Amino acid sequence: MKKNQQTKKRKKIVYDLICCKEYQPMRAKELAVLLQVPAGKREELHKILDMLLEEGKITINKRGRYEAVRISSGEQEKGRKDRQKQENRKEKKEEKNRKKKDRYLTGTFIGHPRGFGFVELSEEEGEDVYIPEEETGGAFHGDQVQILLKKEERPGKRREGRVVKILERGLQEIVGTFQESSGFGFVVPDNQRFLRDIFIQKENFLGARDQDKVVVQIRDYGTSKRSPEGKIVEVLGSPGEKGIDVLSVARSCGLPMEFPERVLNQAEKIRETLNEGDFYGRLDLRDVTMVTIDGEDAKDLDDAVSLTKEGNLFHLGVHIADVSNYVQYSSALDREALRRGTSVYLVDRVIPMLPKKLSNGICSLNAGEDRLALSCLMDIDEKGRVVSHGIAETVIHVNERMTYTDVKKILKKEDPEVTRRYQELVPMFFQMEELSALLRKRRKKRGSIDFDFPETKVELDEDGKPVRIYPYEQNVATRIIEDFMLAANETVAQEYAQAGLPFVYRTHENPDMEKMEPVLEMVHRAGVKVKKSKEEIQPKEIQKILKELEGTQSEPFFSRLILRSMKQAKYTTQCTGHFGLAARYYCHFTSPIRRYPDLQIHRIIKENLRGKMTEAKIRHYEEILDQVALQSSTMERRAQEAERETVKMKKAEYMENHIGEVFEGVISGVTDWGFYVELPNTVEGLVHVNALTDDYYIYDPARYTLTGEKNKRSFAMGQTVTVRVSEADPRERSVDFVLAE
Repeated sequence: MKKNQQTKKRKKIVYDLICCKEYQPMRAKELAVLLQVPAGKREELHKILDMLLEEGKITINKRGRYEAVRISSGEQEKGRKDRQKQENRKEKKEEKNRKKKDRYLTGTFIGHPRGFGFVELSEEEGEDVYIPEEETGGAFHGDQVQILLKKEERPGKRREGRVVKILERGLQEIVGTFQESSGFGFVVPDNQRFLRDIFIQKENFLGARDQDKVVVQIRDYGTSKRSPEGKIVEVLGSPGEKGIDVLSVARSCGLPMEFPERVLNQAEKIRETLNEGDFYGRLDLRDVTMVTIDGEDAKDLDDAVSLTKEGNLFHLGVHIADVSNYVQYSSALDREALRRGTSVYLVDRVIPMLPKKLSNGICSLNAGEDRLALSCLMDIDEKGRVVSHGIAETVIHVNERMTYTDVKKILKKEDPEVTRRYQELVPMFFQMEELSALLRKRRKKRGSIDFDFPETKVELDEDGKPVRIYPYEQNVATRIIEDFMLAANETVAQEYAQAGLPFVYRTHENPDMEKMEPVLEMVHRAGVKVKKSKEEIQPKEIQKILKELEGTQSEPFFSRLILRSMKQAKYTTQCTGHFGLAARYYCHFTSPIRRYPDLQIHRIIKENLRGKMTEAKIRHYEEILDQVALQSSTMERRAQEAERETVKMKKAEYMENHIGEVFEGVISGVTDWGFYVELPNTVEGLVHVNALTDDYYIYDPARYTLTGEKNKRSFAMGQTVTVRVSEADPRERSVDFVLAE
């Protein structure tokens, strides 16, 4: 459309010139000079002149010069009207074709266990499209498909469509349970979204036994009347074996379990100690007192902190392992790290981004060892403002490997023995607590949102069975590290955004108000003051809502609802800010051992510090960073899915041992098929509406309630109920409750 409008505009300019009284007939070359058309674009002028000739508006005289066709005013007016009609008809036809074309969209098919599905579209194309079961066109979960939107679009309803073409199959391998029959077998997929069992001929069993967990490669996706067919390419083991359940989830999500040999070989060649040559050109901070503060079981320690205070000025150092010194761009190690994108933390194992030789060895800031680092050195005043800073390549020496538990005990004065053990560091820890409070207060003042959901901790026994599940709350020590890392990430992002150099940022877009509006309406009905409008909401407004909800029964529910209504943070090359943190500048700088974007920006920072950010280097980074950001965002989502699924599986397995037991919980979600109840240990289960046998219950989507038609009993978000565990299924990651009253 834009090109057509541009052509029309240029045609008018040329025609008006030729019709001008002062105009003398000219050749095309002379017209080009007069119109200042550069030599490389004169082909466009020739096309416009040809169009005007075809329309009969201009002619070429005997000398090869262009001139206007002279007609009477009456003929001119008639011709103008005819041309207008012709153009109107043409525009209507183009609009009709465009609308027809707009009804065809492409996206990723997301299957649902009940048979229907959705097609995820790009952000520009709007919300997902619902695909009824009979309209899936043979698409499987993960396929790239073309769909046709249905004509009728009802206000307030999700768009509906049908799959017309499968462009690319998404899943080539499936993890499932092998079921052997006489002379053939089937693999029942673990992924509930993949709805068809896969037929396996006897010669493709690969030695699998009945009920083994296997990986099957799909050779034929079948038809509506014929099952998909495949061959087993890996036997994972028996479902009862330790860790096979978690391994199955990891393989289902496509997580790479082993490093390629060339990557391990490259890692093995890296020296495990430093020498004086490694320190050349670096700021020597080995005399600066610093510590790492991590969880008890952490092995990859990629950040250390130091702090001193002069008057009202804090000197904070955030020292990050210089992984880029060992992982060179485009090496086997680097390509594998980009492919993985992130380390993945499952309930019983870590799948690292880098081989352990690096992540737990020379790149880990182990106490008592000299290590190479990239340090962000900040001067922070009594209001929590970073008044000056520097970023430098450094060599450091960590004094102590501290744990969150021990630092908390020191600051809360819970254990005199621990305080005595680290007595030389105790003053620094109290200064850290003081600075952390200042930084947090300043962030809160600008509107930073803190949802503060407790993480779920799953304790396993030696056989991999869950023995305890509990919420893991943040404490004073975890908050110190979080606040210091945020300060460094913002400081680094601001410097490079203002420098205008290619970079990878961590961004979080403003919420979609169409999604946020119904949530705000519910919060308003719950008695919380809400500034409701169609305008974009500000982080400070959400912060105020959460503050008013604090301590109420419905706080967890509304907090989650607000969080779900917000967009997902991602990596981008444009610094568009972070809504949740209310930060204009933000990046991920502090974890290069486990996140690829951090590793990538370390390279950029070092090139800049060394004065090597040439025009060629800038072009190189501009070419590669969009793909780095996209790959990192995609792999992050994959890791989150795997982590979430393994936790849900272990929760269901844990509750299998508590069938029939009674618990008190809070209603965390209400739908037309029942309501979800969350127990104090973070386990969530469903009370099915058909289990509420005492009445017929009606779902109110506006209020998220289920109400009995006769007894008027109502179940709403945030309500406390007593439930009995009726069923738990680790394979489906589901827990079912019934009311215990």
